[in-house]
Amino acid sequence: MKKLKSVMFVLFMALVTKSVAQSESTEQLTVPLSNPGKSYTLKVNLIDGSIKVISYEGKDIIIDVSTPEEKGDGEKKDTENGMKRISSSGSYEVTAKENDNTVTVNTSNPTRTFDLKLKIPKDVKLKVGTINNGDIEVENVTGELEVNNVNGEIKLNNISGSVVANTVNGDVITTFNTVDPKAPMAFSTLNGDIKVTFPADVKANLKLKSDNGDIFSDFDIDLDKTKPKTNKTNEPGMYKIKMEGWVYGKINGGGPEILMKNMQGNIYVKKAGK
Repeated sequence: MKKLKSVMFVLFMALVTKSVAQSESTEQLTVPLSNPGKSYTLKVNLIDGSIKVISYEGKDIIIDVSTPEEKGDGEKKDTENGMKRISSSGSYEVTAKENDNTVTVNTSNPTRTFDLKLKIPKDVKLKVGTINNGDIEVENVTGELEVNNVNGEIKLNNISGSVVANTVNGDVITTFNTVDPKAPMAFSTLNGDIKVTFPADVKANLKLKSDNGDIFSDFDIDLDKTKPKTNKTNEPGMYKIKMEGWVYGKINGGGPEILMKNMQGNIYVKKAGK
């Protein structure tokens, strides 16, 4: 059995002092892969902050870590009862664990905001997520992407492969160069627009739903004209009728399912070049 190689790269910033406000600091981690040039997996998880991923021609994963200026410091008193305020920037730790071409990036101090910018080899299985105070951007990446946000946008540009992208408060905007012809995909948000641009020759079965918005498309979609499905429930003391609001259709004869769903906002199925 092949022995797994496991390496952990740690960026640690010690406690330092400041007189008024903390300026943004940037540090860098370089993470080599066990098998450069081979397929690999990258997982990045944040509680607070933004993530930007872009491909380049190198073999290593390069991570720039920024800690934006603390918010609200300008509202604090600089002096009190003749004493001068001395603030601490706190400490933090960013870890990147590499194990047989799987890299997992995590941060300590969940109350602190981090901005991560990663340069990576192009072909990747990518899983990234953040919760507060940040957008997620991915550019010029090829592979299988899973992207999750809560309070922020998702922007994916010049993607080749497949995408599953979900947020709660923010738009989901994706532009494909090429699409994996066998992979199902999904795009969803609660409050925001969904805008996805596909190559003109994409083949897909669409499943679309906007509760309080409209659906637009550049493609000539072969819509399923059958009536919406109705589900009835009869239980003691309860009688329920539920009618589905999904729109079903095919592009270029059909293919794997592509789901798009939101509550507040529009859905745009766009054709490249339009």
